[in-house]
Amino acid sequence: MALSQAKPQPGDLIEIFRLGYQHWALYVGNGYVVHLAPPSEIAGAGPASLMSALTDKATVKKELLSEVAGTDKYRVNNKHDGEFAPLPPREIVQRAEALVGQEMLYKLTSANCEHFVNKLRYGVPRSDQVTQAVVAGGVSIGIGFVLLGLGIGALVRSLRDKEEQEEQ
Repeated sequence: MALSQAKPQPGDLIEIFRLGYQHWALYVGNGYVVHLAPPSEIAGAGPASLMSALTDKATVKKELLSEVAGTDKYRVNNKHDGEFAPLPPREIVQRAEALVGQEMLYKLTSANCEHFVNKLRYGVPRSDQVTQAVVAGGVSIGIGFVLLGLGIGALVRSLRDKEEQEEQ
C-alpha cells in the first residue's frame, strides 16, 4: 500500500515501513525492486523480521515492489539527493541488477538494506536508522544488550546449578 502518490522511477529509493523499522529497496522499473534481504525479511512480518539482526548473510533479490511491501506502507524517499549527487539512473539500475542473486555480508549496524541502497544510488553506504538509534538510544541499547547478556548468564548458571543438584 503506497504512502505517497509519487510514482517510483528507476533508481529511486523505496522506504517500506515495517513495525519498528524501515526496510529499504531500490526501484529498477516495471514494478520491480532490488533489495538486500536477510533470510528472515518477510513482508508484513513485523518483529519477526527483526530476527534478521542475528544473521551475517543476506541475498540480493529482485522482486515485485508489491510483494516486498506486502500490506506495509511505502514511499519514494531519495532523502539524500541534496547532500549527495545520485548516479545516473541507468547506472544505478545496472549496478543493482548485476548484484541480484549474490550473497552478501549483512550487519545491522554497517551493512544493512539501507546502507545497500544508498551505496547503489549515491556511492555512499549509510543508514540514518543506525545513526539515529546510536545517537538517540545508544546508551539504552547498550544497557539492553548488557541486561540481555546478564539474563542469559543467569539462566545458564541456574540450569547448571539445577543439573548439579540433580546429580547429587
